[in-house]
Amino acid sequence: MDLTSLARGLSAPAGFVEASQVTPPPGTIRLLSGLPAPEALPVAAIGRASAALWQDPDAAVAALQYSSPHGFTALRDWIAEREGVDPHRIVITNGGMHGLTLAVLTVVERGATVAVDDPAFPGFPWALEVSTSAVLPVPVAADGFDVDHLAGRIAAGARIAAAYTVPDFHNPAQATLSAPKRQALVELAERHGFYVLADNPYRELRFAGQDQGVAVLNASDRVIHVNTFTKTLGPGLRVGWLVLPEHLVDPVIGLRNRLDVHTSSVTQAIVERVVTDDYDKMVGHAVALYRERAEVLVSALHEHLPGRFEIQAPEGGLFLWPRLTDDGIDPAALFQRAVAAGVIYQPGEYFGPSWARHLRFAYGDRTVQELTEAVRRLAVAFA
Repeated sequence: MDLTSLARGLSAPAGFVEASQVTPPPGTIRLLSGLPAPEALPVAAIGRASAALWQDPDAAVAALQYSSPHGFTALRDWIAEREGVDPHRIVITNGGMHGLTLAVLTVVERGATVAVDDPAFPGFPWALEVSTSAVLPVPVAADGFDVDHLAGRIAAGARIAAAYTVPDFHNPAQATLSAPKRQALVELAERHGFYVLADNPYRELRFAGQDQGVAVLNASDRVIHVNTFTKTLGPGLRVGWLVLPEHLVDPVIGLRNRLDVHTSSVTQAIVERVVTDDYDKMVGHAVALYRERAEVLVSALHEHLPGRFEIQAPEGGLFLWPRLTDDGIDPAALFQRAVAAGVIYQPGEYFGPSWARHLRFAYGDRTVQELTEAVRRLAVAFA
């Protein structure tokens, strides 16, 4: 079968432990994926919004027709108000990955180099492959993407088309890009003419610490800000958005008209009704759950495995990224023993070769009882 060079060149999906790769015993507790808590999904609100939509004949007909490639006006207005931008700069997407792919196709020339978080969210290289596989790794420190490192590489001759980072509650490193670094990254991009791809799906999930703000990102004509309702309303809806610089709106729409045309009108109509109802209350309920689960997980690790990990308590998001303190422990062997003991997580090596001594625990969709038991089983693996 003949394939295009693009189709031939795509790598096999990699970067996460999947259930098919291991054979854990029955009852294994999975700390694998950044899934929302089932209890946090606004099932009743979505049901009410859907029912109300079909009871409104005019709205129902509109939802079953084609819609603007920009997205529903009222939904874009609501997002724009929260983002502090003109609604024209908002484009509704089919989730965050779709937004990233549109951004890459718009501003990253084939074969160009893109600076990427190290450790990296494995999904971004998948999106990046539609244009390039040339990446410049940039370390993620406790306060986020190392802007000074990137500036040094550029001063030494590196040329990049874009820089990708997860600014809030990084996956996997759980770091948040500090306000001074946000400003510095924007200034670096403006000075050297590259774009910042700010991937921000966890932004709403803060339960501790100080919000570092997004105004500096949204004010720059060198930043594409990507977000999604995946982590708040549910990944199955496939609704996200881009905050674009004014000069990129028409190019993105032109590209989109040659791809998917628009996001589901039905889904947009439902999401519009849900978020304009009481979105903050829904998110607040979810944040309270994640705060409790993060605290329980950290406390259990300190209790059952004292001194085994370097741990920074999360301030938000869905992940814990502890580091093994004992260099004599083989992370690969520990992982196999953990699986045998009935707990599975993402090994750090899946996020980059220099991160093998880290473990990524996803706690969002696990109960406090499951998290406590997971750590007890992990302690068995250490023993």
